[in-house]
Amino acid sequence: MTLNILFFTITVRKRNRTVEDMMREEKAYQMLEENKQRQFNMYHPF
Repeated sequence: MTLNILFFTITVRKRNRTVEDMMREEKAYQMLEENKQRQFNMYHPF
């Protein structure tokens, strides 16, 4: 008989976000939304 036990340690820390990180995320979100809008317009022209 074999007993396999697996242990995990999870550490949660608050992320310190800089202004540059927030700006980069906002720009990425805007680009994603623009691409979604282009795809929608391309496939639904009617």
